[in-house]
Amino acid sequence: MSPSGFTLRPLGPFRLNLTAWALKRRPGNLIDRWDGSTYRRVVAVSGKPHEVAVVQSPKASRQLHVHVSGGPLDHRTKLLIRRTVHRLLGTPTDLAGFYRLAARDRKLAPLVERFQGLKPPRFPTPFEALINGIACQQISLAAGIQIMNRLARQFSLSTGKGDSRSYAFPRPEDLAAAPPEELRKLGFTGQKARAIVEASQALAEGRLDFTRLARMSDEDVLQRLMELRGVGQWTAEYTLLRGMGRWRIFPAGDIGARNALGRWLRLPSPLDAERTHQILEPWKPYAGMLYFLMLMNGLDEAGLLGSSP
Repeated sequence: MSPSGFTLRPLGPFRLNLTAWALKRRPGNLIDRWDGSTYRRVVAVSGKPHEVAVVQSPKASRQLHVHVSGGPLDHRTKLLIRRTVHRLLGTPTDLAGFYRLAARDRKLAPLVERFQGLKPPRFPTPFEALINGIACQQISLAAGIQIMNRLARQFSLSTGKGDSRSYAFPRPEDLAAAPPEELRKLGFTGQKARAIVEASQALAEGRLDFTRLARMSDEDVLQRLMELRGVGQWTAEYTLLRGMGRWRIFPAGDIGARNALGRWLRLPSPLDAERTHQILEPWKPYAGMLYFLMLMNGLDEAGLLGSSP
């Protein structure tokens, strides 16, 4: 283990390419980057940006080599970055129960086998999941990611220079003082701009505390998040799944995910949120994994996943 890196051993099975795509989601994402062999992201620790590069060993699939740019790391910084990478890639998540459930399900088993090694990823913070959810309301995911790219370029910490510059995701303190008009210039609606600034202020001032929310039930967290401007059921559920690791949550308000589920099940008519929850009942403890599998299925059909291990 070098001063600027470390090794992780994920709980198997694990495939970096699938998990990286579950974070990247669409080509052109400037924050979560995957080039076919290396996953990269800039993370902020104690106000300083560090670029993390993760490679899966071709000879030892359960070994990840993590390099952190910027020279030697002190013990605390390395520990915080290690925790962040574990969270991002879901490396310690035990999916044995999910695989047992899938093995007994004739419909689910082939899908799970095709994407075996996918771990449920998380954004580094629930705040990032919340802002992603707000940004992507009522627009395509591709459009939402492009708007968030602009947000990162203008407000976040970065490494490198010129065309080689890489961006972290903005922190609450980066956005709390931002005039909503500046966010509107990036492509956000006025409602979304105000929602992002107010949520950032609530976190920066301690009025919204995700550490406390982590100890609460799903229902109580949803209720608290939906008290925020511009946060409805879908955005709150998205935050629980992708920001807080509540793998039993399928954000049924996501029309794209519902449609993907309906196509996979070959249903004759579109699903609504209520019917989606009914269909997911047999898989309820792992409904969030179905959400990620629908994402993988769509990316695979688009020819984006490739064949790298």
